[in-house]
Amino acid sequence: MNRDQLKKLENDLWSAADKLRANSDLKASEYSTPVLGLIFLKFADNKYRQHEAAIKQEFKKLQGTRRERSEEKIAIEKCGFYLKPQARYDYLLNLPEKENIAKAIRAAMASIEKTKPELLGVLPQEEYDRFTRSDKNKHIPKDLLKLFSDIPVDATGDVFGQIYEYFLANFALSEGQGGGEFFTPRSVVKLMTEIIEPHGGKVFDPACGSGGMFVQSADFILQHQADKAADLDVFVCGTEKTLETVKLAKMNLAVNNLRGDIKQANTYYEDPFNAFGAFDYVMANPPFNVDDVTLDAVEKDRRFNTYGVPRNKTKAKASGGGKGGKEKAVETVPNGNYLWINLFATSLKPGGRAALVMANSASDARHSEADIRRTLIEQNLIYGMLTLPSNLFYTVTLPATLWFFDKGKTDEKVLFIDARNIFTQVDRAHRELSDEQIQNIALIPRLHKGRRQEFVDQVDRYLHQGMAQLKEAAEHLPALSERLLAVLAEEAADAETSQAAHNAITALQAQWGQLAALQQAQAQHERTRGQKHSVDDRNAAQHTLRARFTPFFSGLHAAVKALDKAIREMDKRKVEAAKADGRRATANRQTKGVKAAVQALHDELKAAELYYQHVSWLQERFPKATYEDVTGLCKLASREEIAEQDWSLNPGRYVGVVMEEDGKTEEEFLMELAEAGDELAELQSEAHKLEAVIARNLAALTGL
Repeated sequence: MNRDQLKKLENDLWSAADKLRANSDLKASEYSTPVLGLIFLKFADNKYRQHEAAIKQEFKKLQGTRRERSEEKIAIEKCGFYLKPQARYDYLLNLPEKENIAKAIRAAMASIEKTKPELLGVLPQEEYDRFTRSDKNKHIPKDLLKLFSDIPVDATGDVFGQIYEYFLANFALSEGQGGGEFFTPRSVVKLMTEIIEPHGGKVFDPACGSGGMFVQSADFILQHQADKAADLDVFVCGTEKTLETVKLAKMNLAVNNLRGDIKQANTYYEDPFNAFGAFDYVMANPPFNVDDVTLDAVEKDRRFNTYGVPRNKTKAKASGGGKGGKEKAVETVPNGNYLWINLFATSLKPGGRAALVMANSASDARHSEADIRRTLIEQNLIYGMLTLPSNLFYTVTLPATLWFFDKGKTDEKVLFIDARNIFTQVDRAHRELSDEQIQNIALIPRLHKGRRQEFVDQVDRYLHQGMAQLKEAAEHLPALSERLLAVLAEEAADAETSQAAHNAITALQAQWGQLAALQQAQAQHERTRGQKHSVDDRNAAQHTLRARFTPFFSGLHAAVKALDKAIREMDKRKVEAAKADGRRATANRQTKGVKAAVQALHDELKAAELYYQHVSWLQERFPKATYEDVTGLCKLASREEIAEQDWSLNPGRYVGVVMEEDGKTEEEFLMELAEAGDELAELQSEAHKLEAVIARNLAALTGL
């Protein structure tokens, strides 16, 4: 299953599941756990099915011998699960409608827990009773079983992990504030892992939510296993205060085949893993600005006091009374931000690395928090700071900051990155970081560490992917040209309009004709890439190759724009002719198809060009394929420079500001403005006509 097929499957499954909930009396928070449980059940069934033949074969082979073992023991050894017939997915799927299917699912979950101790008390059971509380809900278990049966029987654990995480993200979005507590957007987590680069060992998340940090850590290790000869195994440890979320996390680990332990605990007051100096990597997105942690509980805890405890006396009511009927005042920490920051620094082994999501305000916090920050800087624990764009999180609209710790630093400088202007808009209220944007940002610390080879390797990947996309788009051009010419012949437009359209088609074909030479240049570049060239030579060759694509894309844009304008002009003349004859203009089906095809070509062109834009973004900022400070993006600041800024760790204070250009020429801007003006005039004309019709109808109805 390729990436596009998986995305379609995820979207289809979510749309159908959400539609079922919309027609029930269930809230998103009531619906999420049983749905995720069924995804887990399908995963367990698929995995069992893959080993079933081998399990039965071994059982028969040993049956009647001194080495005879039960089918259950053999199954657990081979695949980690034993599914009784009543727990098999097809058995549940084929139960008749009259059966209590929710009860049958509950029994299946209970039987799986009995054979897999680490899931004891984790899988949803009583949650399925929600489907029996009203007639509106009774059909949902059967419908959900049918829905998830669409997941192919040969789907791997990776596919299930992706689907599980996709559903977690959508449930978090549906549940708003509550949902955001257990889910950190995947793109943020992926950026964190790409920068701290976990390569095996123990990973700790003291506010683990549904376990997304662990999944991305494992994904990073899997994707980069060829890069390292070191230990690629990972063991994850997490604490989470909410039992329901602990269950989600444990299911997430199981679906993603991760070894680890998740414990229910309040990290401020409990330390189930003896975290001090225990972990190779620490990652978390903890709650921001918690202000009710009692000072007595943390000031003697070395997890929180090694670099200083934030102090600010505030009054709160205690449960017992004091003298004269007055209640005692309890001293609390001003907010928990610097408790988490302390915890990260103290939980790392020597040479360990950490990434922490934190409120922007913590970077400039004053008083005792500023003293802690200064100590961390002077102890050389802070590797870098990165400001994220706003609207990445489901519950926080303001931009947050990523803190990076490194107990193996070799210099005293701090790397500051301002990524507030790097994002992909998902919808009006939400943004994300694309995989390419994540890689581009992650290349900054890699260049800082002198890993120039990775920079030119990434540029070559973009050049290769861009050419592959261009070839695919070029394959669609002949059919589009034929359809355009057929429409021109059918429409019998006036000579001027017809000639403009013919010219646009000719220009488009001629421009695409230049692709052959670019393909040869790309092929030549890829052939020589394998030879022994220095990074500087490869970088120079990449600059030369990228420059050849600039006029090609400019010509394509001009040709597509001219074609689009010619088609719109044909439509406009057709409407005007119909008005002159006193009839209503009707849309031609073939013309509609051509418009859609032109738009599809335009979209393919933009998708291909995006890879070259990523190349340009990297080459413009790091032209020598080596780290350098870039105004508005990154700055390597010395301890003296940080001291001059009162020990602030706010990237905005160091990187400066640059005005971003939109990339349009003056002619392009004026053309787009003129087109928008034409569209506005048409809409206003239609609006006036509608106003007149409404006025006439009102007059007829009221007799006025």
